[in-house]
Amino acid sequence: MAHPLSAPADTYLTAAECARETGVTVRALRLYEARGLIAPPRTEKNWRLYGAKEIVRLSEILALRATGLTLAQIADLLASQDADTSALLALQEDQLRAAHAQTERSLALIVRLREKLGRGDTLSVNELIELAKDTAMTEPRTMAWKRYEQMRPRTAITIEPALLEAYVGTYAFEDGMVAQISVEKDALRCRLVGQPYAALYPEADDAFFFTVVPAQITFTRHGGSVTKLTLHQNGHEFSAERCDPALFAEAEAARKADAQRVAPRAESEAALRRSLAEHAAGKPDYASMRAPLAEAVREQLPMGQAELERLGPVQSVAFHRATAEGFDVFDVHFANGRMECGISFALDGLIDGLYMRS
Repeated sequence: MAHPLSAPADTYLTAAECARETGVTVRALRLYEARGLIAPPRTEKNWRLYGAKEIVRLSEILALRATGLTLAQIADLLASQDADTSALLALQEDQLRAAHAQTERSLALIVRLREKLGRGDTLSVNELIELAKDTAMTEPRTMAWKRYEQMRPRTAITIEPALLEAYVGTYAFEDGMVAQISVEKDALRCRLVGQPYAALYPEADDAFFFTVVPAQITFTRHGGSVTKLTLHQNGHEFSAERCDPALFAEAEAARKADAQRVAPRAESEAALRRSLAEHAAGKPDYASMRAPLAEAVREQLPMGQAELERLGPVQSVAFHRATAEGFDVFDVHFANGRMECGISFALDGLIDGLYMRS
């Protein structure tokens, strides 16, 4: 929910004061106003005033500019929205976490390359390419603004109930997850395998949003028929193709059977041990993970590494249970403590879930 701000008159700043205090030029303030991004109230003498609401909006503009968006894109994103302090802080936190993770990766790469040069070795072409790619890294900024856009408040519109039938069907994601779209009481709803139904609300043609989570679904048409959907959540976009309706029931049955296992998957324990060792060394194998998990691991690596350092070497790993969500759960005993650790895999063999808790 948005939290628009208001402020008493004695907290307002003039344009010159606002520019001086925020480090933004008066010219930039005028440009943002001309583009419709900010609308400061005026005094009887036509002086512009900037209060809490305007400064929060200014901070939103600057944070979105830092992600690489143009002013036109920012104008579209902020259209008809009040200044939102909570969303702004979430965006800035994402940017800082992404920047921190990128800095840690860059430092590790530079240290490794300098050590190699210090030994008198020559850097390979692949290593130089890796350095160039790292220098040009822009994904953290893109992720931050995508998360911001996905988390912004949405407004439902009214559409003809008969139009909803076009979206009804079963859709399969690349990682093996299956979604079922149905209509109940003239409202669209979505259900993922192993999860309850959640209502979808229309915000544009072929575009819907959830209220239970900050996520959206857009539908793609080919030749007038809906052929796939895209789930937008946590800065990521996941596409799913329309498939045989029987696939959903099959996936549900497989999930239930999987949860009844009394032994782990063949690769689970070895993969978990390897992941714990990589995290402790500060060098996770991101290529072995699906993108959302890799992004989360990058952000949380400093905390995870510190905790594993405290726990010390792994002493034993024992299978505990399988879950309906697809995790193999293990009791892991370290030299200085115990943790419950879970690991899950997508159909393509990549790790799509990993956790550690006391």
